Amino acid sequence: MQKHANTKKLVNNICVYCGSGSGQNPAYAEAARTLGHTMAEARIGLVYGGGSLGLMGEIARAVLGRGGHVTGIIPEFLSGREKMLRDVQELIVTRSMHERKQIMFERSDAFVALPGGVGTLEELVEQLTWSQLGQNSKPIVLGDIDGFWSPLLSLIDHMRGETFVRTGLEVKLTSVRKAEEIVPVVQDLAAKSKAVSEDATSLEKF
Repeated sequence: MQKHANTKKLVNNICVYCGSGSGQNPAYAEAARTLGHTMAEARIGLVYGGGSLGLMGEIARAVLGRGGHVTGIIPEFLSGREKMLRDVQELIVTRSMHERKQIMFERSDAFVALPGGVGTLEELVEQLTWSQLGQNSKPIVLGDIDGFWSPLLSLIDHMRGETFVRTGLEVKLTSVRKAEEIVPVVQDLAAKSKAVSEDATSLEKF
């Protein structure tokens, strides 16, 4: 019982990157709703881009529909284009994309990417880069719904084969095929990260 409480405490909020469109495959919207429901049931808050359209709107409304907490973070210039969702508990309007991404990072304990476009890809890759450079130790999980992200995973494998991704510059990305598995995987990764950190701290004392 105590172990479960500690795990929950490690992950209070998950930042989810996803499209402001819904895509062609209905499985993407279903995955967004499923993830939203499982987050709310686990009492994990959603940090996201603040819009009401596409997969962004689907996951936010799913979390809210199950009584969960949502923090929307949107730059002022996108508030009309992406029709910011005003029903959330906390809505932060930023001056720039850079400010938005920094606040999203600070407010989140883990990062998940669902299907999306270039913006979703850019946000995901930025977190992977920060992780490579030792600036982000938070879990990063790819929601590879119906193989949407398979081309990206193949590209990373290609980079690894060409030694651009190598020892000391590992891409710490965990891929998950089913939306209902994302929250448990995030919690497990957070617990393992904490254990590694505690072991390293213990070794430093000797």
